[in-house]
Amino acid sequence: MTDKKLTHLDSAGKAHMVDVGHKPVTERMAVAKGEIRMSPETLALIEAGNMKKGDVLTVAQIAGINAAKKTSELIPLCHPLPVTQIAIDFTFNSVLPGIEITATARTSGQTGVEMEALTAVSVAALTVYDMAKAVEKTMEIGNIRLIEKRGGQSGDVVNE
Repeated sequence: MTDKKLTHLDSAGKAHMVDVGHKPVTERMAVAKGEIRMSPETLALIEAGNMKKGDVLTVAQIAGINAAKKTSELIPLCHPLPVTQIAIDFTFNSVLPGIEITATARTSGQTGVEMEALTAVSVAALTVYDMAKAVEKTMEIGNIRLIEKRGGQSGDVVNE
């Protein structure tokens, strides 16, 4: 672990964008997950499609996809990537209670799509909150994490 270093810092300790120009173009994939906890009543309203603002999960899905495509505009040192796929799935979980969000991002490129998958989950969760906040302002967004990544020099990673 001692040979690891922060790649977004130069030799003087200043932030910089990593040069990935020398890296080969490869297929890359990342999966991120997160959750939004809420009362059982709010969860039931969303599941039944009875929120006043409309179809919560469709709006959250579109927001997450749009956010993933704009990740390099939101995270200063991320490279703009030709994202080839963003898929967002929602799972109702009565034990939380809440909604589990999974985002899968794919690209053929010189750097990975972990940040795109994480951004998609984050913005999808924020959108659920926005769509349901009139009913409940105590919802909690959390446990956002990388589950898996494939491709690239650092190899494959599975966190779950």
